Amino acid sequence: MKTIASVVENYIKTKPFLSTALSQGIINLTSLARQIQPEIEIALKKEARSGAIVMALKRISDNMEFLSTHKIVKVLKEIGDITVRSSLVDYSFKISDTLLSAQASFLSQVNDNKTAFYTSSRGVSESNIVISNNMSHLVDTFFSKEQLLEKSENLSSVTIKLPTENVNIPGIYYFIFQRLSWEGVNITQVISTSNEFTILVDEDSVNTAFKVIKDLKSL
Repeated sequence: MKTIASVVENYIKTKPFLSTALSQGIINLTSLARQIQPEIEIALKKEARSGAIVMALKRISDNMEFLSTHKIVKVLKEIGDITVRSSLVDYSFKISDTLLSAQASFLSQVNDNKTAFYTSSRGVSESNIVISNNMSHLVDTFFSKEQLLEKSENLSSVTIKLPTENVNIPGIYYFIFQRLSWEGVNITQVISTSNEFTILVDEDSVNTAFKVIKDLKSL
């Protein structure tokens, strides 16, 4: 049997930005209750008092605030080094039987350049390579026979080191990406390991992205 509390909770879960606003206590619960009341009643298939919806919202808000304050924010305060690189190129190639061989030849050349930025990721049907612009000619050479799906230039990266406990706390990445979204930062690529992740953004957005992430340490 559906209850007002469960229906309201499920509704809030489908509204990510609303969830965060509730956790920060910046929404008038009475006004919000009146606004969502019709949708709650449809889900319940019966009338729901506005006051009961307000109480459900308050419980959700209190719980979210606790989780945010005592878990996510604690981890974010311990963010390690933040490294920025500019003048990057992002290549996307279709997976093929010869792609790994081409990548091995390519890596033998890249390893000789200790200052070059290089990272790669492999999915089910495509593989990405991100490289410093001054080394992009090597990609063009060694991958000339591969199917290029997309090439993006004038990118910058922001690499963030997270404390090891980040893998046990739900919502860390969401919390970071949400704030980047609020500031209008479009992420073109995400590459991650267990305790470190890199985002690629347009060079025009890198200063904003760096500031957003740096400010997380002082929440």
